[in-house]
Amino acid sequence: MIDTSVSCLIRQAVPGDAHALAELVNFAGEGLPLYLWERMAEEGETAWQVGRRRAQREQGGFSYRNAMVAELEGKVAACLTGYPIADEPEEIDTGKMPAMFVPLQELENLAAGSWYINVLAAYPQHRGKRLGTRLLARAEEQALKTKCKGLSLIVSDANNGARRLYERCGYIERASRKMVKEDWENPGRNWVLLVK
Repeated sequence: MIDTSVSCLIRQAVPGDAHALAELVNFAGEGLPLYLWERMAEEGETAWQVGRRRAQREQGGFSYRNAMVAELEGKVAACLTGYPIADEPEEIDTGKMPAMFVPLQELENLAAGSWYINVLAAYPQHRGKRLGTRLLARAEEQALKTKCKGLSLIVSDANNGARRLYERCGYIERASRKMVKEDWENPGRNWVLLVK
């Protein structure tokens, strides 16, 4: 049952949410997005500017168009980004795809046809307010509308708080793959695919 004692508004994200979306995506990704954005930055551009630019895109997995936000007192407190995954698994070209992404794509391919939750995050001061539970319920509504074969997400095996939330909401482990970290520091060893 969703705790309704905290009043929040859940709405579709807009381009003006790009700053919050970039911060929240980085929280959810445990620093991996910032690590990648630093490598993508053009001359004179900061990693955060890359993240905001990507959030403002009209297309792509990390686009405001794929995001919904939870607002508390008129400010973004949490977000979820997600979208349907194609029924056919994506071909993995290890010559072109960075090694860090291969295990993630392998897991995503195992969830073909599902509604994929790419990001779920709340600002630290808003954790424990059941915003994640509310956003996951909205994701289920989206999956039903798009006639997807269930829901899926990928989480680090070291992210115990997120795992507890997902399992409490009915997600179960389907598969895992060893992380490829390069210079990214993270206590996790494996990426874990959870499905519902």
